Amino acid sequence: MRGLVPGLASPSPLLDMLPAVYQEDPFTERFVAGFDDVLAPILSTVDCLVNYVDPMLAPEDFLTWLSGWVGIDLDPEWPVERRRAVVASAVEMYRMRGTVAGLRAHLEVLTGGTVDIADSGGVAWSTDPGAPLPGESHPRLAVRVRAAAPIPQEVVEEAVAAGKPAHVVHRVEVTT
Repeated sequence: MRGLVPGLASPSPLLDMLPAVYQEDPFTERFVAGFDDVLAPILSTVDCLVNYVDPMLAPEDFLTWLSGWVGIDLDPEWPVERRRAVVASAVEMYRMRGTVAGLRAHLEVLTGGTVDIADSGGVAWSTDPGAPLPGESHPRLAVRVRAAAPIPQEVVEEAVAAGKPAHVVHRVEVTT
């Protein structure tokens, strides 16, 4: 993972920060160079920290750790572009979680395809307290995914089960 990077120069060599009397000493030069070799990757990481927390720019091995920040388990079998897109859209997806639009957006990012959702529920507003309720009495959800590449139906099933209200029955169809 992260560690010593052979040949990486330190942006701030420690020898340049010492008094002139030590800069001329060969032993001190070699001794301080060891610290520069260890500190160079750390300083480079700190200088580029903004790139490490951007899922589209983060190193691939750092992306898994970054996904933990937003509470997502990434499948290592997914292409890196899909993993980056899922992490990048996580906060927006949490904001829309539990809605048809949120489920559709999540499945589109997850599968890279198009998603059709038929929902039997409804929303209405009325000043009459006896107004009929919208939607059907038995809530259900039908999800049809046309994926860009083959994707196991179990992956889509798990995403739908996690993104819908628990009492709603669902049916999933995945095609390519």
